[in-house]
Amino acid sequence: MDEILILDGLRVTLCLSFFVYASVSDLRTREISNKVWVVMAPLALALTLFQFVLFSPQSLSLFAISFAITAALSIVLFYVGAFGGADAKALMCLALALPTYPNNLFQFNVPPHVALFFPLTVFTNAVLLAALSVVYAILRNSFWRLRTGQKLFEGFENESIWRKFLAFLTGFKVKATELEKGHMYPLEDIGTKETGESQRRLLVLPKDEERETIVGRILSATKEGKIQNEVWATIGLPLLVFITLGFIVSLALGDLVWILLSLILA
Repeated sequence: MDEILILDGLRVTLCLSFFVYASVSDLRTREISNKVWVVMAPLALALTLFQFVLFSPQSLSLFAISFAITAALSIVLFYVGAFGGADAKALMCLALALPTYPNNLFQFNVPPHVALFFPLTVFTNAVLLAALSVVYAILRNSFWRLRTGQKLFEGFENESIWRKFLAFLTGFKVKATELEKGHMYPLEDIGTKETGESQRRLLVLPKDEERETIVGRILSATKEGKIQNEVWATIGLPLLVFITLGFIVSLALGDLVWILLSLILA
């Protein structure tokens, strides 16, 4: 039993150490070296296989299922643009290290889905924590409206209500020059109508590979006086910070969504 506790502790420490390092890098540069995951993945796999083969070989199939589900989810989210490459790799490395909840180390009851598919709980907790940024966007946009007295969506009269609603929840107005910062992503683009007039449109899912091109168009349009100096943008959230927080919360509390539902429906 002591050996199992030690191995559980090593796997948790491994995840926390690499996640904290990656989070600091994400905050500072919005970039994380692939070397982090190249080192973490084999260490995680070796520790988990060693523990499962020696002490619970019946859990190997569950290990494979948990990793397969986590990897599939991570890859899908990456290709639809909801995840960065580092975020996907972090979740997959987590699934290698802790495919199930380490209940030998933390001996308190957690729901079955948390115990069996721990990486997915970390993911949902990270998403919920990241969603708190919506509160910041709402407050910032509300204060901007009160401070300037201007319309939030002037120039976007033809855009749908739901696009404006998404922009209001996820972005805010910034000076166009701020888009030159690496962590700022435009939530609007500018093109030309058939009549030759400029046309602004809101973006729903800004993609990293299109960022520089769109920023260039916006800065040119600003210099030419086609649009005002303030445009819609969003911060590229350092999601790995939220994954790290979600990991800690998952260990200490379990599934936040489950807890909230339990409180509401109690």
